[in-house]
Order: sequence, then structure tokens, then C-alpha cells
Amino acid sequence: MSSQQERHINNFSQLFPPKPHWTAADVPDLSGQTIIVTGGSSGLGKEICKVLLSHNAKVYAAARSEEKGNAAVAELKSSTGKNEIYFLRLDLADLTSVHKAADEFMAKEDSLHVLFNNGGIMFPPAEVVTAQGYDGQFGTNVLGHFFFTKCLLPIFLRTAKAESNPTHKVRVVNTSSNGHELLTVPGGIDWTALGKGDEALKKRKKLGPQKLYGMSKLGNVLFSNELAKRYGKDGVVSIALHPGSVKTELQRYSTSTVDSIINSILAYDISLGIITPLYAGTAEEALSLNGKYLTAWARRSLPSKDAQDPELAKRLWDWCEEQVERF
Repeated sequence: MSSQQERHINNFSQLFPPKPHWTAADVPDLSGQTIIVTGGSSGLGKEICKVLLSHNAKVYAAARSEEKGNAAVAELKSSTGKNEIYFLRLDLADLTSVHKAADEFMAKEDSLHVLFNNGGIMFPPAEVVTAQGYDGQFGTNVLGHFFFTKCLLPIFLRTAKAESNPTHKVRVVNTSSNGHELLTVPGGIDWTALGKGDEALKKRKKLGPQKLYGMSKLGNVLFSNELAKRYGKDGVVSIALHPGSVKTELQRYSTSTVDSIINSILAYDISLGIITPLYAGTAEEALSLNGKYLTAWARRSLPSKDAQDPELAKRLWDWCEEQVERF
């Protein structure tokens, strides 16, 4: 079988995954663990928070809207009967907000066991940019999460070394998508499109929202791999994943009839969509998956060829470092 045939089979199995071998019911007791979920006020993030809270974790639901975040926290307290959930204001599209959110968390807590880099946006117009002028999707989905993780590394590394942590491991769960393989650009990343100004905007318009999204999801995998490479020896377990085709609020920018039909046919219930991130973030056996890629539902898989390129991962990391150094 050729490698191309294997990729086609892999893509098909991601669209139509087999029955899960592990579900949210298998999440272990999380007493003593402190966890952050970005995008925690809605969609997958909110459901992930609910399961974590139900299994006795202390949870921070990080999101941009204070009103929406506080409403989600109140609802989750009511539905679970648990009170250890808190709202953390985080605007991933604003690096100043990202730094502030990390500082606020570290001022309140002395440990962090798991970070779910779950939040993001999908298919906004090419004109949408972050507070600092970066492409809206890459700036939010990749650069925002890179900086948030970087800012939290001190508390992560302390937690991994703590005597109270029996595994001496901490986890970063990076939500990507099979879009990183289906919506590609030559070379994996178009660096011009990541810039600012008229030339960058012209390139983003040419690529279109779908390919810009795919590029951002590739960035999630590359970041996850490089994080694993750099900090695995210090106890950081970094895993990237495709959660499955799940209909959430991410699709709010998709307005075409074709998109609506595809979503209605291929989108799975959110109860299935939370399986893979929860497995990566809580299952004991997932502690051995540093630098790996998972697909629906909690299955090992291989990402795209570009996503496995160590030089591209390093170049992305260095680019991100350059963008955030003044913050």
C-alpha cells in the first residue's frame, strides 16, 4: 500500500471513527489537580470543564467574555454540585491579555497540572486581525496559546518537580484538527501571510479563511511537538489532537449552504468530541504520549508530513518567540 493510500484511509477513519474504547466515564478521580481550559465558556471547552469538575478537579474556565464566562461557571456549579470552578479572563487575540491572565492565575495558585489549549476561532474573514495585527486565526489559535503556555511554564515546571505530584508529570493538551492536513498551503506555513500590513492582507485574502484555518491547525501540531521536544525531559507531556468533527460555536463564521449540509452529515455529538482531549489530559496511559498526535476517538495517529517536520516546528517556535518578546 502506498503512503498516499494510507493517508486516504487515515483521513476516512478520522471522518468516520470506530466506536470509542475509552469515554468520559473513564476519567479518573482528579482530586488535588488544578486545570485550565481555554475556551472554557462554551462548546467543547465547557463540556470538558464539566467532566473535570465532576471528577473533583479545581478548574479554571478561561475565556474572553466575562459575562459569558461567569454564566458558564454558575451553570456548571449548579449542574455538577461542585464549587471548585473559576472564571479566568483570557483574550487569546491580545498578547497583553494573555500575559495578564497567566500572571493572575499564578498569583492565585501554586500548581498547574493540566492545560487544555482548546480555545480558538474558525473561518473568520481574512480581514480579521488580532489586537497586535496578526492574522485572526493564527494569532489566536497558535500565537495566543504559545504565549499563554510560555507564561505558565514556571508554574508547570514547579508542579512537575513537586513531591506532592506522584507522576512528576504535567500535561499540555493542544487541540488541532484534521484541517491541518486537508486545508494546506505549499510549504506548510505561508510566512508572508503571518505578517502585518497590506502585503500580508493581500496574501491572506488570496489564501482564504479555510486555508488560513488549516495553517493555524498545523501550527498547533508543530507547537505541540516542539514543546514536547524542549520540555519533555522536565516532565511536560505535550499532546496534539483532532477531537473529531463536532458541531460547536466555532462554525459561527460558516454560512454557506454547503457547509451547513456537511456539518449536519459529518458532525458528531459533543459528548463524543470531548473524549480525545479528556483522554490526553487525564488517562494514566496518556502520560507516555509526549510528542504524539491523537485522533477521534482517543486513537494514536500520524499528522501530516509537514506536521512531522522538526525544522518547520523549530522555525515556528522561533517566530513565536520573536513576536512575544516585547510582552
